[in-house]
Amino acid sequence: MDHLMVFRSTRALERYGMKVSEEGSALARRKMELDEKYDVIVIGSGPNGLAIGAYLAKAGVKVAVLEARTETGGGLQTEAITLPDFWHNTHSIYHMMVDYAPVYPDFKLEERNIRYIWPDLQFAMPLRDGRCLCLYKDVEKTCNSIAQFSKSDAEAYREFRAKLDRYMEEFLGPATYSPAVPILEQLPILESSEIGREIATIAEKPALEIVNDIFESEQVRTMMLYLACHWGIEYDASGVGYMTLINLSRSTNYRLLERGSHVLNAELNKLIHEDGGRVVMKCLVSKIIVKDGVATGVELDDGTVVEATRAVVSTVDPHQTFLKMVGEQNLDRDFVDMIENWQWEDWSLFTAHLALDEPPHFKAAESNPDIDKACVYILGYETQQDLIDHWEAIKKGEITDKPGFNACFPSVHDPTQSPGFKAGQCTGLISEMAPYNIPGGSEAWLSYKFREEVAEKRIAVLREYAPNLTPDKVLWVTALTPTDTANKLIDMVEGSIKQGAYSALQMGYLRPNQECSQNRTPVKNLYVGGSSCYPGGMINFGPGYLAANAVAEDLGITKWWSEPPSITKAREAGLL
Repeated sequence: MDHLMVFRSTRALERYGMKVSEEGSALARRKMELDEKYDVIVIGSGPNGLAIGAYLAKAGVKVAVLEARTETGGGLQTEAITLPDFWHNTHSIYHMMVDYAPVYPDFKLEERNIRYIWPDLQFAMPLRDGRCLCLYKDVEKTCNSIAQFSKSDAEAYREFRAKLDRYMEEFLGPATYSPAVPILEQLPILESSEIGREIATIAEKPALEIVNDIFESEQVRTMMLYLACHWGIEYDASGVGYMTLINLSRSTNYRLLERGSHVLNAELNKLIHEDGGRVVMKCLVSKIIVKDGVATGVELDDGTVVEATRAVVSTVDPHQTFLKMVGEQNLDRDFVDMIENWQWEDWSLFTAHLALDEPPHFKAAESNPDIDKACVYILGYETQQDLIDHWEAIKKGEITDKPGFNACFPSVHDPTQSPGFKAGQCTGLISEMAPYNIPGGSEAWLSYKFREEVAEKRIAVLREYAPNLTPDKVLWVTALTPTDTANKLIDMVEGSIKQGAYSALQMGYLRPNQECSQNRTPVKNLYVGGSSCYPGGMINFGPGYLAANAVAEDLGITKWWSEPPSITKAREAGLL
């Protein structure tokens, strides 16, 4: 009997009221390679938890990463959820910070077969009149496309693109992987340089104003507003303009992981184990043990206690970490109030994963064949008002009757994701922002009939632009909803894919709050490092990298990794 069978058998016997000896339970744990004591325990094996475990394990720390589920990786998932041999990235697909995240060079991931596909045509926004607005890696190609709609916008984009590259290189990129700084300290630093003043001025503006100040064409404005706001920035919210700049900068850096997002999860797992650490699944942490104000370990839901002699790091959301695991009795009332005031996103994602008999052929490709090779398509939006109406419907808990979404066909770029049964078959993804709470409650999403109806309406929109995808070409559809996200990844409360809304009061030094934004917490030896922490969610590894640094610095662990050159350069320039 393997170790997982021993563990599951033990749990099953206990569930039916049959007593299991302590020796039997201990045997199960040993067979799971779960010791009773570690230097550092990391709660959660999403990308940040795995990064923390990998950094510390390579530094010689005895570390265990505990995962409640039977699989690791959090959003790094690639699954055969339609037909055999069709592989679908069921959560994270677009990785935009590959060129900045220290995890990649520090662990030499490219040498470990972590390779990204970076399509030349990043975004295509076909319109119903047959035209198509295209955003390329190459600035001049993009300008030529924009010039079809507005020559002045083409010039404006060329100038703005140069500024975005400079903003990202000199400040925004390095700041993403540097500890958060209070706004009253950051502003004087930014005001001391020309580029800093530009960023500080823009940061106070809503995305809608930023975009409309630069561009005049309705179509260009629509694409840019979508790119600025799609990952959670409110179009009319002030104080988060720096995220608008990051999103627009990254709009030409969307990359697809060869063989699927899951391979990054698998490689980080290997790194931890190669350096003596452990990643243990089916370990649901019910309690962070606190003695005299110090975190000393964790208790699992079966009563198992695992000691952490130096630190505990949680990568799950603030509510679970502090209100459930730590317990209010171990926290000040003011701190508890801050945690209770944490806000989830108004939106989540509805996705339809497609097994297709052939790739889409877009009508707009008749005038530009490149369009069939785009990385991402923006479909269903013709004006900014279409976007705004959609986002306002989400706030009201309504499913829009004018679908708009992004679509991607990964195997067009990476055939390993759909060998299929014959040449030419293809995987597809429709991804739409959608509310968690809808009429009938979030449980309404669980109706297969309902979700299939929602999916079919989105496929009908796709078919308007790519008419070759007739019903017989759609071999299978699997629809996943905001409720599925919340049920599968329990730290994504209400389907909140970034563990909390991106608002001025929950970003920067306030993410998740001023007590924890530098990864330390009011509980000694307890650290946080998930998407609810600065700099936020997505596969950017920022929270995990910063948490690993904080733990190493506080515990006197010798770092084997060096500060990224971009951070050193920004500090020497006086921007950090």
